[in-house]
Amino acid sequence: MNNITDKWYEIKVLVESLELDIHKNANGNASAGVRARRGLRLLKKEVGDLVKMTIDGEKQRKAQ
Repeated sequence: MNNITDKWYEIKVLVESLELDIHKNANGNASAGVRARRGLRLLKKEVGDLVKMTIDGEKQRKAQ
C-alpha cells in the first residue's frame, strides 16, 4: 500500500509542476507548450503505472 501512496504523491507533484507551463502556454508561450506536452506524456505513463499497481495490489489481497 505504501508504494501506491508514494506513486500518488509523485503524480500530484508532477501535476503541480505542470501548472505553470500550462498557464504560460495558454498565454501564447510556445516553449511552455512543448514542456507541458512532455510533462503530460510523462503524467500519462505514471498514471498508467499507478493503475497497474492498484490492480496488482487487489489481486494479491484476493489471493491471500
